[in-house]
Parts: sequence; structure tokens; C-alpha cells
Amino acid sequence: MLAKILILATLALILVSLFSALAMLFKSDDPAKRKLVVQALTVRISLSIGLFLALLASFYFGLIPGRG
Repeated sequence: MLAKILILATLALILVSLFSALAMLFKSDDPAKRKLVVQALTVRISLSIGLFLALLASFYFGLIPGRG
């Protein structure tokens, strides 16, 4: 149950990061804002890679049962 909660929380953080980058992208063409967009997208990619590795580890250690 804890694994599912962590997965859902990470997915929520990924979506928040994605939409914050989108909002910053549309706000202005200021070069400082562009840097913030890149940082937000970097956070999103890092969270996505971390989620993928956590899913692999959870499956390997039996926290997430396989089908079949």
C-alpha cells in the first residue's frame, strides 16, 4: 500500500512540475524565466527516472506483484 501511495505522489509531483514549466513558458519571454522552465523540466525528468527505477526495484523486491 505504501508503494502505491509513493507512486501516486511521484506522479502528482511530475504533473505539477510539467504544468509549472508550461505556465512559466507562457508568462513571458524573459531569459530568466527560460532558465526556470529548463529547471522545472529537469526536475520532471529526474522524477520520471526516479519513478521508473523505483518501480523496477519494487517489482524486483516483491512490493509490486507480477501478473501470472
